[in-house]
Amino acid sequence: MEFNIRNPLTLFTHSCPSIFLAEYDDLPTLKATDADICFRREAICSISQFACKFDPFISYLAVNYLDRFLSTQAIPQQPKPWVLRLVAVCCVSLAAKMNEADFSLTDVQADGGFMFDAQTVERMEYVILGALKWRMRSITPFSFVSFFISFFNRKDPSLTQALNARAVEIIFKAQSDIKVLEFKPSIIAASALLSASNELFPLLFPSYHKAISSCLYIHKENPLECYNWMVGKERDDSMVYSCNTAVNVLDHQFSCSESENGKISDYSENQTPISLRSNTVDDES
Repeated sequence: MEFNIRNPLTLFTHSCPSIFLAEYDDLPTLKATDADICFRREAICSISQFACKFDPFISYLAVNYLDRFLSTQAIPQQPKPWVLRLVAVCCVSLAAKMNEADFSLTDVQADGGFMFDAQTVERMEYVILGALKWRMRSITPFSFVSFFISFFNRKDPSLTQALNARAVEIIFKAQSDIKVLEFKPSIIAASALLSASNELFPLLFPSYHKAISSCLYIHKENPLECYNWMVGKERDDSMVYSCNTAVNVLDHQFSCSESENGKISDYSENQTPISLRSNTVDDES
């Protein structure tokens, strides 16, 4: 049966408390060394590239597998580039298989980087599966969104849909930051909904926060810490986007001005183009 990231325990008889208990089983461990942070960041970039044609939930699940895998591994200070790429390819492959999505190893590796054959990918998949103890039905924040959204009591379905959509967007964006591993999936879901509600219905935020904080399953954990981090991240991301937009506009204007004046680009005559050579990796050595 196809895996449903919103309802990962579909195959089992379960009550609401069981999903909150199950989230403790496979929590990734936060490892904040420079090597871990760098490896994770670059692997996520590769996963985003490999999974760009799939449902975004496949990419999210792949990064979840990555985080759980990295929790069990010691990352060398300077890992070989092909190792990072192989791990990323395998995480996407496993996530696609869980969602019964069509996965073509050739299509995924069409960017011209290191190429892996099916046997190499399969061997690495087994390594990852072993590290994850074959527990592939990950509990993610999406598993709790429907539960917490019921606390908001919006009678207008369109408003509820808007709240859900914005919370999902916040959850997706939060995954790229390693700090997200400090929080349980349920807390991330609750905080994302609070952040979305503060954007969409700011006057009702105090009552929503009170309702969620009174939830039996999270009453000992104040979601405000995660919420404040999310709000800060959204603000920082917006500032970066605004700055980049302004720089791009200025750069465009500057380039146009140079062209009008008959000037060439500032590419040095001593610089030579860099060409990337494709490589084929047939084994793990």
